[in-house]
Amino acid sequence: MSTVIRIGIIGCGGIANGKHLPALARLKQVNIVAFCDILPEKAQEAKEKYGTPEAVVETDYLKLLADPTIDAIHVCTPNDSHAEISIAALEAGKHVMCEKPMAKTAADARLMVEAAKRTGKKLNIGYQNRYRADSLYLKQICEDGDLGEIYYAKAHAIRRRAVPTWGVFLDEEKQGGGPLIDIGTHALDLALWMMDNYKPKVVLGKAYHKLSSMENAANAWGPWDPEKFTVEDSAFAMIMMENGASIVLESSWALNTLDIDEAKVSLSGTLAGADMKGGLRINGEKHSKLYTNEINLKATGVAFYEGESAKDSDIEAKLWIDSLINGTELTVKPEQALVVSEILEAIYESSNTGKAVYFN
Repeated sequence: MSTVIRIGIIGCGGIANGKHLPALARLKQVNIVAFCDILPEKAQEAKEKYGTPEAVVETDYLKLLADPTIDAIHVCTPNDSHAEISIAALEAGKHVMCEKPMAKTAADARLMVEAAKRTGKKLNIGYQNRYRADSLYLKQICEDGDLGEIYYAKAHAIRRRAVPTWGVFLDEEKQGGGPLIDIGTHALDLALWMMDNYKPKVVLGKAYHKLSSMENAANAWGPWDPEKFTVEDSAFAMIMMENGASIVLESSWALNTLDIDEAKVSLSGTLAGADMKGGLRINGEKHSKLYTNEINLKATGVAFYEGESAKDSDIEAKLWIDSLINGTELTVKPEQALVVSEILEAIYESSNTGKAVYFN
């Protein structure tokens, strides 16, 4: 493939402008040559800020896929269209970066994996929290075996009052759910990745609609409209894995708690434990005494940057483009993201039925 990757953006809303476009624009190996949105003014605005002079603006994503000069597509649309657009792009010979969650349903996510295998094109999912300095360091600790067998984890995605009131976040039909599928998906992805365990056995979960009906509620982005709040405001689950390990997943946009953590994990292993609360901490026992080590992550970064200047989205974008130019392995494999979607769906099913959901 050429040393310059030509990219088309489908969906020019908040996640595209807040994450994908700025990170891609900072890479010399990237030209952003096409912008698509159902609102043409959004696509035009994004083009003017991030596009090449000859970049095109479209409202029909199929026109982008018909352009043979486009190497890769970034899918930044609501959850219900992730699979449709990603599969069409893969079938059109494009590599795909799809924003998380992989899809609205596990069945759709499975079709995406199958399309990537069938076409031989790369499919990446936007779990950018894997690229944080604390995540990368903790992953290395886990891979080195410093924690021993990790048999218990907590996946944290708790906001006290931070309900996104824009776009379609509150629309269950478009998104498939609320905080569980929006931010819980990040925490669960981190837990599974750290444990290197993608074989769930049984899930028991509960989604709540307890605070969503509040009028004039305190909220980071202003009061939400109770009539439009059709997704859960919080959800919790116990996940048992085939090897006996267990994961507690907690997620909320609105919850009466002061224990606030988002996209973080706590791990317990046979040799040591770790958590991301107030920084990265490793705990254990040595010479019959307990210890807690706080890791200084400010001294150095990953291989291609020093200090704290690079954002997780910058690292994600660089590794994604490197994989296209140099054929390096993806950090987020679609098969892993599929398991995340399968577990999330099982939690919603368990909540709806009041029963545990078993995996084959």
